[in-house]
Amino acid sequence: MPFNKPHKEFFELDMDEGWHNLPGYPDGITEKLLASDIDEDKKQGSRTRLLKFQPGVYTTAPFVHDHWEEVFLVSGDLTVGNDDKGEGGENFRAPTYACRPPGAYHGPFKSEAGCILYEIHYYDEANPFQGKI
Repeated sequence: MPFNKPHKEFFELDMDEGWHNLPGYPDGITEKLLASDIDEDKKQGSRTRLLKFQPGVYTTAPFVHDHWEEVFLVSGDLTVGNDDKGEGGENFRAPTYACRPPGAYHGPFKSEAGCILYEIHYYDEANPFQGKI
């Protein structure tokens, strides 16, 4: 299935407005969608977004999903693998990058000073995990 994300030429982003809370995420982690045609029920399409962590915010459990995920830490710091109290883990500073295949457990995450991540999520029709996670 071809991607049907909208064609968008360069345009200025308002980095203060348009951020939204995400279901299942703690307060202080928000997303700003840049372009998306993802359909997680039909397991097709893709999404490009910014994800913002406010300082000190953390998640408490690993994530796993049935789509590819590419993540670029644009600014700030991100700790990967903290416990459910936000302690421990490995700290990374921008610029760093991760590419995760479907089915890969990752996180939990924390940011001491806050951060912005650029993320691309996409389904691969040849993926054996698609629809099974």
